[in-house]
Amino acid sequence: MRIAIDASRTTLARRTGTERYALALLRALLALDTPHQFTLYFRDQPAEGLLPVSPAIEQRVIRVPRLWTHTGFAAALWQTRPDVTFVPAHSLPVWFPGPAVVTVHDLGYHFFPEAHPGWPRRYLEWSTPHSARRATFILADSEATKRDLAEVYRIPPDKVRVVYPGMDETLARVDDPEVLARIRKRYGLPERYLFYVGTLQPRKNVARLVRAYRQSGVETDGIGLALAGARGWLYDPAWTAGVPGVVETGYVADEDMAVLYSGALALVFPSLYEGFGFPVVEAMRCGTPVITSTTSSLPELAGTAALTVDPLDVEALAEAIRRVAGDAALRARMAEMGYAHAARFTWEEAARATLAALEQAAG
Repeated sequence: MRIAIDASRTTLARRTGTERYALALLRALLALDTPHQFTLYFRDQPAEGLLPVSPAIEQRVIRVPRLWTHTGFAAALWQTRPDVTFVPAHSLPVWFPGPAVVTVHDLGYHFFPEAHPGWPRRYLEWSTPHSARRATFILADSEATKRDLAEVYRIPPDKVRVVYPGMDETLARVDDPEVLARIRKRYGLPERYLFYVGTLQPRKNVARLVRAYRQSGVETDGIGLALAGARGWLYDPAWTAGVPGVVETGYVADEDMAVLYSGALALVFPSLYEGFGFPVVEAMRCGTPVITSTTSSLPELAGTAALTVDPLDVEALAEAIRRVAGDAALRARMAEMGYAHAARFTWEEAARATLAALEQAAG
């Protein structure tokens, strides 16, 4: 079988969730023992060693400055006519031959349009339903996204496969006190802190998180709140202004993530909407207790290993913070449950489920 893959998301220097998903899934997919031929299409030259190399894998760079998906990538598909095309992020070309599989990560732009800039939102409003209807099969990151596709776009459930993303296998707990202290110093953090990771934007509920932290009173015990991530669309400096103990770290390097998770008393991730909340499972892999939301995919991902609260209820969030921060025995129990729960999410399983969808789509 000849499989064409849009690998354009893998080459970005600063990867967010979608780009990390694309890179990790393609690495796992290409590592499987299969008889298939893969052609990977990029916007720019991938770094050496970024993805596996073998006689069964061809890399092609298409340098088109605008509308890459709908012009350069589509033209290549018409030229080569693969047995099936895979796009790991929402957007299939307008016009191309043959069957296709596409990943739809979430419909956040639909439920929280104000949290997305105008042109990117309008593009998603067009491209996601187009891709969902054109695709032979859709991969959804969660049952929550599968339900959203059915409710918003009337996509038949049997067209959607729930394929949970995996976790970075190198992500594991770090206990070395010197390493923990060095990375804390790098980001200006106190010895004891709560951790949030993600773009600082309204959909992530950062304003309520800061209010809950202040209301919890844990700052008086020397416990800080680390907000890790870049400032996003509609960020408001008033969210953190005048709140002692809050540290904005900015973008965190991938190699520092396990250390920051491991050093935290808890991950606090009260997002309003997630197709798949990577930080929830990443924290569990590092033995970090998790407080998260009762909305969208988050209860599905958290299972019984996390505390879940209504993300609109600031007092409930503050109480959860007080409870976890003040109870070492509870944190230890949550850490053990988290290890077991996080073990369910592997890239090899995701790759095998993706390959099965591609094979079935190609007939």
